[in-house]
Amino acid sequence: MKLNILVLPGDGIGPEVTSEAVRVLEHVSAKWGHELNLTDGLLGGIAIHKTGSPFPADTREKALAADATLLGAVGSPEFDDLPPAQRPEKGLLGIRKALDVFANLRPVQAFESLLDSSPLKNEIVRGADILIVRELTGGLYFGQPRGIEMVDGEETVTNSMVYKRSEIERVLRMAFKLAQGRRKHLTSVDKANVLENSQLWRKIANEIALEFPDVKLEHVLVDNCAMQLILRPTSFDVIVTENLFGDILSDEASVLAGSIGMLPSASIGDPLPSGAWRGLYEPVHGSAPDIAGQKKANPLAAIGSAAAMLNYSFGLKEEAAEIEAAMQTVMTSGKVTADLRPKGTPATTEEVGKAVCAAIG
Repeated sequence: MKLNILVLPGDGIGPEVTSEAVRVLEHVSAKWGHELNLTDGLLGGIAIHKTGSPFPADTREKALAADATLLGAVGSPEFDDLPPAQRPEKGLLGIRKALDVFANLRPVQAFESLLDSSPLKNEIVRGADILIVRELTGGLYFGQPRGIEMVDGEETVTNSMVYKRSEIERVLRMAFKLAQGRRKHLTSVDKANVLENSQLWRKIANEIALEFPDVKLEHVLVDNCAMQLILRPTSFDVIVTENLFGDILSDEASVLAGSIGMLPSASIGDPLPSGAWRGLYEPVHGSAPDIAGQKKANPLAAIGSAAAMLNYSFGLKEEAAEIEAAMQTVMTSGKVTADLRPKGTPATTEEVGKAVCAAIG
């Protein structure tokens, strides 16, 4: 099979972890006889430095032409004091919108070999296996009007949480379908006791639930969900929520896996005519500039994102499963980076990537 993939290493540790994900993709392609066609592009801070834009037109064209996009990370402290439109994160929002990848799938699993890496007690996290479905192209991050202006002589800021019914329907329907393929339990997270936005979200969730009688739907307020993720994480199966809530909750849930360096993600939209998705795949951890260039970054989230790409965008389920199994083998061996608190000497980013390839065989 021909795999046309755009690679956007980005900023901070992005190039380091992406390099190992590419290493695994090359190894898998060679083993199964696939033709891997990789194209490089710029996004985020490095794109600003080289082109003046966080999301250059060239990158947009390459992303729309590719079958899938593998992203490292964006962001750098040097841009922190600039307006949102001039920051690296604007490029991330831009490519999500351009590809219309409205659902961000973030699996969170407590692996037995990494239970001691979590700050929570083993008996709390053991068995946790959650899929968080985050709406990705609406809400506060995209809503208009927005901005800072002077009103009656005082700085006033406006951000708008805007959702259309169609945007809510499509992500909820995808979450229900994903729940059907798992344990048939969907938790819809909102703030319906305060926000009209959430009240419409809950209303639509109840309507769509009628289409999926085999899926149990429950509603949980976002503040309570944040608490229950820590108190009883094994009670969740699939969680679906809007953009801001999903961003926060999925990062919080990383403690269940032992490190945010363990969380891959797949951002997908409506399927193409072939049935596959033109997706955007990226680790959740961000650019982590404090450890960039030190060979400490955990590449497993990036490698897991590459596995998700093979699954969703190319339908290569066997290859994706092999990568995931190899990752578990490496975790069990203890050859992991420092964030996972290994008992022996921590492995480097490159050593983990090579160990995954060796485990694939």
